[in-house]
Amino acid sequence: MKIKVGDNVKIIAGKDKGKTGNVIKTMKKIDKVVVDGVNIVKKHQKPTNGNQNGGIIEMSAPIHVSNVKKIDEKAKTTKKTSKKEEKKDE
Repeated sequence: MKIKVGDNVKIIAGKDKGKTGNVIKTMKKIDKVVVDGVNIVKKHQKPTNGNQNGGIIEMSAPIHVSNVKKIDEKAKTTKKTSKKEEKKDE
């Protein structure tokens, strides 16, 4: 897997297609990554000693690594120029 923690990635498939974010966690054994602010799911939690109220919390769920694309910061800033060749009429 070429994606590491801290990389800036873009989602290329799924319900969050087109969104970008930073990788928080990688799970190499199951080929998934957790991206900040993407694939938000709601989880119901019972009250515990750590969380006295419980309730519904929102968290980022893992997304398969094939659905993300690493964004190159250098490529964003460069401009692509194309040259048009003039055709000479004879």
